Amino acid sequence: MKTYPIGLVPGPVSVPKDIREVYTVDFGSADLEDDFFELYRKAADLMKNILSTKGDAVIMSGEGMLALWGALKSVVSPGKRVLAVSNGIFGEGIAQMARSLGCEVREVSFDYDSIPDPEVIRKEALTFRPFIITAVHCETPSGVLNPVKPIGEIAEEVGALFYVDFVSSACGTEVLVDDWHIDLGLLGSQKALSLPPDLAIVTVSEKAWDAIAARNYEGYDALLPWRDGPGKKELPYTHNWHAVAALFKAADKLLREGLENVYKRHEDVKNYCLKRLKNMGLKVFAGEERYSSPTVTAVCVPENRNWEILNSSLRERGVVLGGSYGPLKGRLFRIGHMGSQADKELVGKALDVLQEILNN
Repeated sequence: MKTYPIGLVPGPVSVPKDIREVYTVDFGSADLEDDFFELYRKAADLMKNILSTKGDAVIMSGEGMLALWGALKSVVSPGKRVLAVSNGIFGEGIAQMARSLGCEVREVSFDYDSIPDPEVIRKEALTFRPFIITAVHCETPSGVLNPVKPIGEIAEEVGALFYVDFVSSACGTEVLVDDWHIDLGLLGSQKALSLPPDLAIVTVSEKAWDAIAARNYEGYDALLPWRDGPGKKELPYTHNWHAVAALFKAADKLLREGLENVYKRHEDVKNYCLKRLKNMGLKVFAGEERYSSPTVTAVCVPENRNWEILNSSLRERGVVLGGSYGPLKGRLFRIGHMGSQADKELVGKALDVLQEILNN
């Protein structure tokens, strides 16, 4: 498989050497060793710290979509009312997931290059009275960062659970789970944590645990076994000890750097990226710069350019960026400056190559 010296896809991101080395250590059996359960507890506590919650942090073995499906299936059943806030492909996807589970779904949709309007959402929520409200913090395909707290306050007002996908934002920008009234917060390891795509993390409030117990869903992706399982040292499957050890190391690194410094690093790289793109005459997709995510920038393909040809030219020079998909396919390309890739020098090298290609 070909590798590229300047990799800026918006996930999976590059995994630092010290994290990769964790995977070479022989730990033993995750099912039987007390050391594993202590490691799991420590890793979960660090994630609770980073995500600012007094609830639980469940660490499951699987890619980030495991968190999205597992959390949803663990609380909803056919006929439950789901209010899905959508201004992008992922928001629409969650609505479709809920429909596939037999839920009564009302989608509150906004333009892809804008952010959701809380007043519109509140009006729909008061009328519809949903069991759960779903939202996406960072719409990765379009690079838009959505304000979450106002939607959480609406969920609190109408007594709904609040389910938030912060897979590609958390650990790269501030996420305040408890302050934003998030009952089910969803994270994958392959974005700003700079790990391989092998862990799904879910923050769970007490309100959500009550709903999970009432639903009593059983399945590989079920959350209920994780309520007491780690404490009792009884897991529903063989866990990925190496990945949990890598998560502990990655989370510890973030806290040692200092979360304010981590978020500033991401914000600085974003601003640098936006300034360079503007100087090149390129348009960022997000309607306003304040909507643009600190972890990924979506750029409009110039009218006189074809993305596939531009992408091939970049790759020939050792640069790999991300395309987009769905209705945005061919219209946008994305620069993933999250986690280990929130590096001004690395982003600068990619933009130098991009500028050279466009000038020629």
